[in-house]
Amino acid sequence: MADETQDTPGTPAIDGQQAPAAETKDVTDDFAVRDHTSPSGLKYTTTTGRLVLRREETKDGKADGFKPKAEIFIVAYAKQDAEPGRPVTFAFNGGPGSASVWLHLGLLGPRLVDAGDVGSMTPAPFGLIDNPDSLLESSDLVMIDPVNTGFSRVVEGEKADEFHAFIQDRDLVAEVIRLWTTRNNRWLSPKYLVGESYGTLRAVAVAGRLFDAYGMAVNGLGLISTVLNMSTLRFFPGSDLPYALHLPTYAAIAHYHGRYGDRPLADVVREAEDYAARDFGYVLTQGTRLTSEEYEEAVTRLHQLTALDPGFIRRTNFRWAYHEFAAEILRSEGLAVGRIDGRFTAKPANLQASDSFDDPSIRAITGPYSAAMNHYVRAELGYENDLPYEILTARVHPWSYRTFEGAPVDVSGVLERLLIHNPDLRVHVDYGYHDGATPHFAAEYVWAHMNLDDAARARFTHHYHEAGHMMYLNPTARDAQLRALRTFVTPDRSAAEQ
Repeated sequence: MADETQDTPGTPAIDGQQAPAAETKDVTDDFAVRDHTSPSGLKYTTTTGRLVLRREETKDGKADGFKPKAEIFIVAYAKQDAEPGRPVTFAFNGGPGSASVWLHLGLLGPRLVDAGDVGSMTPAPFGLIDNPDSLLESSDLVMIDPVNTGFSRVVEGEKADEFHAFIQDRDLVAEVIRLWTTRNNRWLSPKYLVGESYGTLRAVAVAGRLFDAYGMAVNGLGLISTVLNMSTLRFFPGSDLPYALHLPTYAAIAHYHGRYGDRPLADVVREAEDYAARDFGYVLTQGTRLTSEEYEEAVTRLHQLTALDPGFIRRTNFRWAYHEFAAEILRSEGLAVGRIDGRFTAKPANLQASDSFDDPSIRAITGPYSAAMNHYVRAELGYENDLPYEILTARVHPWSYRTFEGAPVDVSGVLERLLIHNPDLRVHVDYGYHDGATPHFAAEYVWAHMNLDDAARARFTHHYHEAGHMMYLNPTARDAQLRALRTFVTPDRSAAEQ
């Protein structure tokens, strides 16, 4: 939770006397508890609802109560009559502004959205199917929605903006984990954090907070579609790095849309990575110092790798942001591609637009996930709430990174420190080749620049998928992800034994 305190103003004076301060309205947890049986016969209990987070406050140097600040929506899955030492996995998505529904009903939980995949999306009203390979078969699960996502809100009288910031969000999620672990007597259980997108940055930051504030060491971090250093992704004038790090993703998306014939994807990506890491870095740093021969050679090479029009490459001076690529790559076919998943396409409202921010991949999956969650939480988990379940909201913006003022938003140093302090900490990483939001080559750049010895690097496992940011949309990728994750959280036993 945040460090700041707020004094509660008193009511108006009566007969010259200051009336007592108004009492904060108390709120309580509102959990619904249900028992279930998985397709494999595993019996488990769900606890669904809003956990009240409180904060110790002081006034004039004196204790001023343990006051409710936020009600955080969680869905917890626990195996009944579990053996001692059963792992527990805490999971969340990113955004900022995303609920945990994507990991919850797309990958980890015992029920999945029947959404389909690119080219074969399930039509409305959608549905739910069993997930026979759920991570629940190997680990208990706690899905967490930060403030203003899902059903999570601040309590009456508090300001939501306080929690729309890197530090406050980190501390809030860490407090949810500490409180759940304490109440459920799970301090001696192996603990894992799984995050997606901004949730990977959050996972590392939260793991650091848990260790520093509470002495809680986690056993592993599952990083899905990773970003630990924002400077590798953000297209700012004067910063050439993101242009190079996106290049292999551009090539992969061009390959998916038929621009490479029958060449294997792995060969295409490797060729683009080699050029991005060597020659393209030189081209970008030279600026007007390039000779005309070098300039034209770069135009030709980038055209070959990305299938972009040479005129576009010249007009952008080798520097285009992803939303410009999304609008350009299939312009001749009257289509734009997705950012979250470059496999998806849609006809843009304005074919002459120079960029595309209307992501067809997000448009395709929001309906299925929204319908599934709103049904599932009430009909199967037994939780009732009239608030809208905020799946992907702008209500958290502007998001504050004031902690990093004047510096890149970067938590790779926190991960370095955790790997040193906890020699048993392991890291699972998932990449999607067609992910335009968190390109795999950008994540690899971060790993390569971390100050780690060989023993620490050996604690990473890397998994690549022919899919996008939410690679579990692809059933083949999802199956591979779940097999790897179940092994990750039960390192001493194969997933098949669970």
